[in-house]
Amino acid sequence: MEKEEGRREEGLKTFILSQIEEKGPIPFSQFMDWCLYHPSYGYYASERTTIGKDGDYYTSSCVHPLFGHLIAKQLLQMAGILGEEAFDVIEMGGGRGFLCQDILDWSKRNASSFYERLRYHLVERTPHVLKEQRKRLAKWEEEGKVFWLPLEAFEAGRVRWEGCFLSNELIDAFPVHRVVLDHGKLKESYVIQQNGELAEQWGELSDPKIEDYLPSMGVMLREGQKAEVNLKALDWMEKIERCLKKGFVLTIDYGYPAEELYAPYRGEGTLLCYHRHQTSEKFLERLGKQDITSHVNFTGLIRKGEEVGLHFTGLVPQYQFLIGLGLLQEMESLGGKLSEVDGLNLRLTLKHLIEPEAGMGEVFKALIQHKGIENPLLDGLKGLRDITV
Repeated sequence: MEKEEGRREEGLKTFILSQIEEKGPIPFSQFMDWCLYHPSYGYYASERTTIGKDGDYYTSSCVHPLFGHLIAKQLLQMAGILGEEAFDVIEMGGGRGFLCQDILDWSKRNASSFYERLRYHLVERTPHVLKEQRKRLAKWEEEGKVFWLPLEAFEAGRVRWEGCFLSNELIDAFPVHRVVLDHGKLKESYVIQQNGELAEQWGELSDPKIEDYLPSMGVMLREGQKAEVNLKALDWMEKIERCLKKGFVLTIDYGYPAEELYAPYRGEGTLLCYHRHQTSEKFLERLGKQDITSHVNFTGLIRKGEEVGLHFTGLVPQYQFLIGLGLLQEMESLGGKLSEVDGLNLRLTLKHLIEPEAGMGEVFKALIQHKGIENPLLDGLKGLRDITV
């Protein structure tokens, strides 16, 4: 595996250097796209385990099935609001299929009428991940509950659904433009070739939309402050709106409203690389061997949503969202069926989902938007502190 990873890194480096030789400096957003999604050498093209204890990072859905069960409860309520027709769940970037599995498993055991209405669509671009999803979800595919949709069909708006568009840790992996305020002028990061190696250089903006992005959020960077601009996230909201006839968008990811995300104390931005559960900011190393992410600008998602017709329902920290859906009661119920030691282990495991500081509870947020519905009231948001955006 190490030799294969070494060939991956060298192959991607050779490819990027050839592109620089042919086209000149490459915007960081394009570099990040190749590092993550190149079909042969990209991080997500690797068949080694990237999620979980043996991978590079954890996601909420791989911590415990209860996460998916609580999401299922929220989907059940959404389906009740929409009516009696078929309820489509569309998940993009579903990883190894755990979240889909847990949602379907809970629904079949606990809400049979909802399960009958439920159709689950996965949008997946990585062949080996698609293969694992099909294997894990085979029995639900046979029941006619799980479907796979080509990314191209979603992006072209060739499908229309009523239900919920669901994503869990998707937007943080969208390629971003990296900028800095230099002598009062916004400049963009480019990757260049320097003595046969990759290096970073600042230059003119590659897209005029970058210039307007931060002011549109009411943000002004300080001199020397670096930040990320996620234009793809805004395009993504437009594509969702085209495909969603009526229903909800549930986005779970880590990030902040713009005022906090671009605060002066974040002088280096939020770009991070993950490898073997260690973080670094060295994005020019381990090409194709490490994940590269940036924190989500929830203000951008909300404002773009309002612009295109996806209206703001609520934004809360993940721990509040899960508690609103009954996490504490579920923990007590599960713990009562276990030995003292197993009950303790369960509490320690689930603590990771809601712990504000060390866990996923505060930095992770749940954003809900709606279309074609008037002022929906949802359990994941009830009686909780909405985040100001």
